[in-house]
Amino acid sequence: MRSRTRPIPKADVSAPLSVRLTVNGRPRTIAVEPRTTLLDALRDMLALSGTKKGCDRGECGACTVHIDGRRVLSCMTLAAMQEGRRITTIEGLEDGGRLHPVQAAFVEHDGFQCGFCTSGQIMSGVAMIEEAKAGWPSAATADVARSLTLADLSNAEIRERMSGNLCRCACYPNIVEAIAEAATGRR
Repeated sequence: MRSRTRPIPKADVSAPLSVRLTVNGRPRTIAVEPRTTLLDALRDMLALSGTKKGCDRGECGACTVHIDGRRVLSCMTLAAMQEGRRITTIEGLEDGGRLHPVQAAFVEHDGFQCGFCTSGQIMSGVAMIEEAKAGWPSAATADVARSLTLADLSNAEIRERMSGNLCRCACYPNIVEAIAEAATGRR
């Protein structure tokens, strides 16, 4: 006996979706194909080329942006999922022509060489400092029962928190120094 089930209609995955988001403080509406990553939407549709496409697999961290204040790998999330969200890219960190303290510290400490990973490193550094301010522990936190403070950000703690961002040029000591200075003022 044959089953009398109706075939399920296929969705048109190529039909563009309208997505409203706030990017670097500006409301934007973009039409995206449903499978478009946030990274590709930022770079190709909004011409924000500071966010880099490194591995395109979520392994290098070059594409790190902030979504509603939290760091996210933009190559691993779909633009269509960001309806109504606040997106901050490296271009959105400066304030009235003044560099963000983490950006300034990267310049001061030569926290880059080729520069390809720098925007992702800076975006993670900014978010990492906010996570530490909120008291969030990491795998390197000695006592997870005690609330973490910025003064507790040892070099080992910073390295652990930044471990998702790779640098082909191996500027890690300078990156750690830059983040430490931006977070705590220590050199």
